[in-house]
Amino acid sequence: MYNSAPKIYQNRAADDLKAAIKERKQLLGGKLTILTHHYQRKEIVRLGDIVGDSYYLSRKAAEEKEARFIVFCGVHFMAEAARILCRDDQQVFLPNLYAGCPMADMSPMNAVTRAWGIVAGDGETVPISYMNSAAALKAFVGDHGGLICTSSNAQKAFEWAFARAKRVFFFPDENLGYNTAHGMGIPDNQIVTFDPAHSATPPEITDKTRIILWKGYCHVHTSFRPEHLVRMRERFPGVKIVVHPECIPEVVQSADAVGSTSFIVNFVDQQPAGSTIAIGTELNLISRLADDFPDKTVVELSGKGCPLCVNMYRTTLADLAYTLDFLGQTNEILVDEKIKNSARLSLERMLELD
Repeated sequence: MYNSAPKIYQNRAADDLKAAIKERKQLLGGKLTILTHHYQRKEIVRLGDIVGDSYYLSRKAAEEKEARFIVFCGVHFMAEAARILCRDDQQVFLPNLYAGCPMADMSPMNAVTRAWGIVAGDGETVPISYMNSAAALKAFVGDHGGLICTSSNAQKAFEWAFARAKRVFFFPDENLGYNTAHGMGIPDNQIVTFDPAHSATPPEITDKTRIILWKGYCHVHTSFRPEHLVRMRERFPGVKIVVHPECIPEVVQSADAVGSTSFIVNFVDQQPAGSTIAIGTELNLISRLADDFPDKTVVELSGKGCPLCVNMYRTTLADLAYTLDFLGQTNEILVDEKIKNSARLSLERMLELD
């Protein structure tokens, strides 16, 4: 279930797989680029050429000039975005095709198009989708004059949209959308939530409504609760708590700092030696930061060691070695041409924000 590589690869020793991957990388040279998300296993991160969050890796995919082969160690929507942004003569591969995203699956296109017809009929709404969405939703957003955002640039995306229309319809993460709106000073009485499970009774949209939030969430980040912050501060007086904006509002508003995955990495880096930092995000990153900063105490916020993104964890050394050995023959990510063209519009609008 967790591997796409054949058993013969799964049964090989880790050191053997690492050596094989390094040999393939050396052989392919500049023809190959391995993009690696921060949430990947430590051993995968250390073999990547470029490591970052979804925004940084999307930009790197768009800027890649030399590589013929782009191997994306992440989840499906990330590899799709790379395929959309890179050149036609480049190929993109996902080492484990089972690596999906439950949040992305929470916004199926039949529900999205129905919702749009219900609440966006006055022509005063711009759609914004979080990067954590399928190519089809990115294409829908592009076709309707909107753009994509990440947790790094969500506020800029909202500002872009408000310069063009009265309100934003934000997919699919309710918490990121709410936390972004709250950070911009938008009051709760101007924010409504569309629950696709109850589309027969949609929220009331008035002239005052500025934000419509799709009811989706990340199961990793919603595992953090306000009581975790209370217990952490009792356990470690003076602790600094930093969380991801996909966390619930009560957690975000009680934390010392909030930001994207890259923001969290930089936050830990900037704390003085001897600091204790509790982090509300994915466990693989927290564990790697604890290793990278031995002069600091880096702990997981809930104190339970449970916020693991199973889909990010699916990619193994066996998957990466198998993909590199049969490069061009397996695990290639393809996107329908019409969807690709429309989705590229929404992604390029995002990249133009900076």
